[in-house]
Amino acid sequence: MAESFAVGRSEPPLLEETIGQNLEATVARRPDGEALVVPHQGVRQTWTQFNATVDEVAKGLIARSIEAGDRVGMWSPNYAEWVYIQYATAKIGAIQVNINPAYRTSELQYALEQSGCRLLVTRTAYLTSAYEDMVAEVSDSLPALEDVIYFDTGDWDDLLSAGAAITDADLRARADSLSPGDPINIQYTSGTTGFPKGATLSHRSILNDARLVGDACSYTELDRVCIPVPLYHCFGMVMGDLACSVFGATMVLPCPTFDPGAVLSALQDERCTSLYGVPTMFVAELGHPDLASLDLSSMRTGIMAGSPCPIEVMRRVIDEMNMPEVTIAYGQTETSPVSTQTSTTDSVEHRVTTVGPVLPHVESKIIDPDSGETVQRGEPGEYCTRGFHLMLGYWNDPEKTAEAIDDDGWMHSGDLATMDEDGYVNIVGRIKDMIIRGGENLYPREIEEFLLTHPAVADAQVIGVPDQRYGEELMAWIQLAPGADLDQSRIEEFCRGRIAHFKVPRYIKFVTEFPMTVTGKIRKIEMREKSIAELGLAEVDQVETA
Repeated sequence: MAESFAVGRSEPPLLEETIGQNLEATVARRPDGEALVVPHQGVRQTWTQFNATVDEVAKGLIARSIEAGDRVGMWSPNYAEWVYIQYATAKIGAIQVNINPAYRTSELQYALEQSGCRLLVTRTAYLTSAYEDMVAEVSDSLPALEDVIYFDTGDWDDLLSAGAAITDADLRARADSLSPGDPINIQYTSGTTGFPKGATLSHRSILNDARLVGDACSYTELDRVCIPVPLYHCFGMVMGDLACSVFGATMVLPCPTFDPGAVLSALQDERCTSLYGVPTMFVAELGHPDLASLDLSSMRTGIMAGSPCPIEVMRRVIDEMNMPEVTIAYGQTETSPVSTQTSTTDSVEHRVTTVGPVLPHVESKIIDPDSGETVQRGEPGEYCTRGFHLMLGYWNDPEKTAEAIDDDGWMHSGDLATMDEDGYVNIVGRIKDMIIRGGENLYPREIEEFLLTHPAVADAQVIGVPDQRYGEELMAWIQLAPGADLDQSRIEEFCRGRIAHFKVPRYIKFVTEFPMTVTGKIRKIEMREKSIAELGLAEVDQVETA
């Protein structure tokens, strides 16, 4: 039997250009094609109009003294301004720092401080997120942060006005000074150390990943891609926005944050051909009362990714949402993000039961986590990958970078996988104790350390338990300090406003001790088994995924 090692095709050749250069080529090829549609803002632009706005923003940033290599934070749900900042920073060589719009003060402060952001672009508020108030609370402790632009105020017009002093030649000179290998994006991923790590990505890595993802979906300039996934994730900004701009397809942002009704309406009204989402989004769309009455005849393909994809959900999406060519992608932020993906030409069986073969120009192998030896096809082991798609490293953290990428250039995912005889990969578990809740990667250590800041908490252990809607949910086992009195509602109140809502444990169990091994290590597997039994989640735990 062959070893679990695969090398992707060598075609098509990789793009050796910057994001700005690629966008300009698309504009020249598709000047009047529709580029960006944002129904909730009334935005509808051709590629020529879109590029003109991007240039205005880029000039405004130059006028604000943003240099190549400077970090610019973007903290917002899905609005047109997010996309403009994405491409404008790329054109001038600034490094966009993606900040999760659900972040609260402690997380915001860490991301801005660790990345050294000079400028932050955000809104004053959105729903329960009082962005302006949170910025005011942390700004005094951020000496590097010189400027904040609230794009739902006159700040945005001021930015564009300032750019009028910058000439086309100035902008061209900046663009010409950039290289494809330059860092262009920092995305924070939760870390087992308790602090997020800033995966640093280049023009080359994300542009080519976007192009190959679009190839797998058979994109052309006629496609219209509905992007309800967050832009701060690679799923939204790389697989969504960048894939569209590479092919000249249309970006459709149906809602600021996920709303299944708004998504379905956009699919019909905008005659979308492709839809993205994590499994929980597709479940919500399949369960929406308007689904059966909508005209989804324009639909063809899409991508389900972000967490393990239930096979039954994939089959229903194909049948009930008119997406016969839907694909599954697998990867992580550190790999720009996609490493493997099924394609529109794969069999239905491959597309619903695997995460596909390795992308072109990418290598993958599955190893024994202990020995490091490559395992045989069909045997489980740790998924590793290398190639153009790897991050440049974690921002200002060479130690963590060396832990993730070995001396031979292999990125160790921490995921357990198998590879079949045809090279198709299946994700079967995780070595690390990372929890994936509705597409959000969560690490128990980070949440445990936060819970331990409560004076009544002596110890806390966080695990993932199966959930029908989100794939996994957080559960905290909490040991109280002597004489302390605490209940679940007070823990939730303590978390509210200080950590993102998806990091607040749904289930809390107060205990006097934790199950331990003879060497004193906490047995989280046993904790999970007990919790599944006590919460009555055994049936949910049996749902089969690709």
